[in-house]
Order: sequence, then structure tokens, then C-alpha cells
Amino acid sequence: MERMTADARRNQILRIASEEFARTGLYGTSVETIARKAGISQPYVFRLFGTKKGLFISVVEDSFNKIVDTFQQASRGLSGTEALVAMGSHYRELVRVNRMFLLIQLHGFAACDEPNIRDAMQNGFGRMWHVVQENSGADDVTVKQFLSLGMMLNDMAAMDLWSLDEPWAKACVVALPVENWSR
Repeated sequence: MERMTADARRNQILRIASEEFARTGLYGTSVETIARKAGISQPYVFRLFGTKKGLFISVVEDSFNKIVDTFQQASRGLSGTEALVAMGSHYRELVRVNRMFLLIQLHGFAACDEPNIRDAMQNGFGRMWHVVQENSGADDVTVKQFLSLGMMLNDMAAMDLWSLDEPWAKACVVALPVENWSR
């Protein structure tokens, strides 16, 4: 069996930890379970990430990195309303297809009583704010509306409204028309 590099092992642990934390949050997730699924010892996880909270923060940061990267790629070469629509559409698809990102965010918000986690959530949310504003040129009010709809998308995806056959759920999941983004 070929040995993994430290970077490959770290990425493997982050992937497994993301799945576990997305399901059961900071307090319900066992580092022992993560280590077992990675085929490594629990002390090795602690050697790489320090503490369970450190691992959770790394997962939160990794999740925000992927969201920011999605926004960057979606808005490349665009500005204004076109950039907002592209970022929103890509995020909508990201959370619809892979609920892990939104569940990590939700668990991160739930654990904000921990100062280090609150800092990581604030930093991640701030990075989202800045990339939306910089790539679209939107004012603060428009960025707030954009991110508010993103939070609603998180809730919709957490409840899997796309699979619910109810009129109110269908109304929620219909994409907003572009004219709702223009100011």
C-alpha cells in the first residue's frame, strides 16, 4: 500500500471530517470516527489539526474557500447584475447538488458561541461579502440582499425543498428573475 503525502492525508481527513461535521456538527462528531474512516490513528489527526475544534475550523475555512472560489469562477469577466446572477446561480446549484457546504455553514453558525469558531465564521462570511462586492460592484444594500437570499438557499437546501411537492416549496425554489437584482 502506497503512503500518502502529508498534504494528501490532510485533504483526505478534511473531506471525511467535512462529511461527518456536516451530518452531526462540532459537538456530535467524534474524531475517532474520522480517524477510523481515514484509516489512521486519532493522535495523527490531532497532530495535524491540534484539536477537534481546530479540525472543525479547518473544515469551515475549507468550505468557505470553495464557496468563494465558486463565486470567483462564476463571475469571471462579468460585473453588475450579470455577476450577481452568475454567482447566485452557481451557489444555488452548489448547495442543491451538495448540501455539505450549507450544512457546514449551519453547524458553524450554531457553534459561534466558541470564539475561535465565531472568528472563522466571521472571516469566511466577510470573504464572501468582499468577493460579491468586488466582482459585481454592488453597493452594501445589494450585497446584503444577495447574501440574504444565499442564506435562504441554505435553508431550502437543508430542507431539500427541491424534492417537496408542495406549492409553497415550489415557489421557494423557483429562481428569481434577473430584474429583481437590478437597482
